[in-house]
Formats: sequence, C-alpha cells, structure tokens
Amino acid sequence: MSTIVQTTAATPSAKRAPNRAWRKLRANKGALVGLAIILFFTALAALASLLPIPDPVATSWSAIRKAPSAAHWLGTDDLGRDILSRMIWGARASLMAGVFSVAIAVAIGVPFGLISGYYGGWIDQIISRITEAFLAMPFLITAIALAAFLGPSLTNAMIAIGFSATPVFVRLTRGQVLAVKTEDYVEGARSIGLTHFSIITRYILPNVFAPILVQATLTIATAIIAEASLSFLGLGQQPPAPSWGSMLNVAKNYLEQAPWMAMWPGAAIFLVVIGFNLLGDGLRDALDPREA
Repeated sequence: MSTIVQTTAATPSAKRAPNRAWRKLRANKGALVGLAIILFFTALAALASLLPIPDPVATSWSAIRKAPSAAHWLGTDDLGRDILSRMIWGARASLMAGVFSVAIAVAIGVPFGLISGYYGGWIDQIISRITEAFLAMPFLITAIALAAFLGPSLTNAMIAIGFSATPVFVRLTRGQVLAVKTEDYVEGARSIGLTHFSIITRYILPNVFAPILVQATLTIATAIIAEASLSFLGLGQQPPAPSWGSMLNVAKNYLEQAPWMAMWPGAAIFLVVIGFNLLGDGLRDALDPREA
C-alpha cells in the first residue's frame, strides 16, 4: 500500500504538470503582457535608489505645479517636488503593500482553511461561521476600520488589508480541501498510518496550491487599490513619503490647474492592477488541469 500511495502522488503526469503549465502561460499573450507590466514596475521600485532622479521629498518653490518638461518629465506637484521621482518611489510602497498584505492573508487564511476542511465537525463550524461573519462586511470598509484602529502608517495599512483579505483564503482553501481529502491517494495515506500533519502537508496542500496561487495574484491587485484608498484617506503611507494614493489625495485639489498631478499616479495604479489581473487570469488557465 505504501508503494501505491507514493506512486500515485508522483506520477509522470504530475511531473510534467509544471512544464505544461509554463508552456500554456507562455502562449497566453495577455498573461505575458501582465507579467511584463509587473516586472517593469518592480524593477523601478527595486532600483529607485540607484536611478538618476531627484530626491522625492525635495521641494522647490520656484517649480511649483510645473507642467511636464525636459527638466521634470512628468511635471511637479504643489510643493515643487518631481512627480517622476515620487512615482518611482511610490511604486515601492504600493507593491510592498500588495505583496505583504496578501502574504499575511495567505499565512493566516490557508492554515485555518486546511484545518477547517480536513477535520470538519465542530472545528469546521466555528471557523466557517467566523469566516462568514467577516465576509458579510465589505472588504474595504473592514480595511479602513482596522487601519483607523491601528493608526495611520504603511505597516498598519498592510496589516489591515491582510486581515481583511484573510476570509477569502480561508473559504477557498476549505473548499479545495473538501474536494481533495476524499481522493484515493489521501485514503491510502491514512490507511498506512501517516499522521494528519503529514497527510495535510504532503498530499493535500500541494494539490490545493494552484487555486491559492491564482487567488493570491488576483488579490494583490485588490490590495494595491486598497492601499491607495487608505493612503488617499490619510491612513496609509504618511507624508512626505511618496505613495500613489497620497499623491492622488493632493492632486484632487488641483485637477484644473495641474491635471498631470492626478493623471500619472492614476495611470500607474490602473496599469499595475491590470497587470496582476492579466497574470492571474493566465495562471488560472495554465494551472487548470481540465484545460488541454
């Protein structure tokens, strides 16, 4: 029986699955466009300190609200700060918020989803009812309430967004576990006396990882919008540190005099969110075993 379980868990088709998924992802033009957008903004954020750009917090009273020019490619803001520089440094805050918020949600939600789906019974009832209670509240409202309670800062905004996104991963993981735990290879693992922890980590988690990865990619886009919203409300990245959301908050007062102040951060948020959504859709198609 031990041989049967090991053979089932490591079939040739399973070994070929990553290569098949990669081929399907490369054939998806939308996913490649999304990946290119993400890599572009990630490179800008990572190399911000090395690029020959002005200090993002340096003010200049002689360059207040200047239109895009050779000196300032994207123009300047209400304090004469270079918008291009603030955009690049703001990318770091937005991408960090998206990735770390989702990491928090996955780190909390996936274990609870695994426990709920695998053990069932009263444990499942308690976790499911708590999850449903949080899902009944709008995601952004929950994030705003938590951020206001914790205090305005980028770190607290990431924690608030992460906790607000956790119920989605609990529900998704639980549903996937319920479908997987009745498979023959799981029953075989139980019959040879493997511990519950071994069954969950070796046989269940790897087989529910694909939908979790897709959901995480799509949730990063939602988290970036949420961070921009919190920063717009003054609950995220605090001035003078640049953030796309806080830049939009300032720009709303000068839409007629200096429309470029709102145009560039708005376009950046749009592109990054589109990038993660395109990549997420591509991963969903590539990792779906029902697709040829």
